[in-house]
Amino acid sequence: MVRQARITDIDRFYALCAEKGAVPVGDSPMDAIGLLRQLVYLPGASVALAEGNRQLAGFIVLGLRPSIRSGGFVGTVDVLVVANGHDTEKVADLLIEEMLHSARRKGCTPVEVMLTPDSEYFANWQGHGFTKS
Repeated sequence: MVRQARITDIDRFYALCAEKGAVPVGDSPMDAIGLLRQLVYLPGASVALAEGNRQLAGFIVLGLRPSIRSGGFVGTVDVLVVANGHDTEKVADLLIEEMLHSARRKGCTPVEVMLTPDSEYFANWQGHGFTKS
């Protein structure tokens, strides 16, 4: 099941981010958990999660920024994390599909994601039409 996140999900998100090394290290003007809490409520962001058997299987965060050049908003996927013990490919694909739908509903023309070729989700993004630029 994939759904939009609620504030009560944030502690589980943060724990999964910490486990997967997706939490920033060092001094930051805002801590990651505080930012995640804000993103759940902001109209310029979308946070979705996948659950299986009432356990967090993964989550994804999309941020929006206005762009005159693209003629609307640009969506940037900031975090995609899949929990250990879940089918990485299946969960990642479900979350990417949900985020692409959310981006279209919010008026995004392009959606971008920054990946390295050795990212464990690289093939998933390519399967959804993302290319290197």
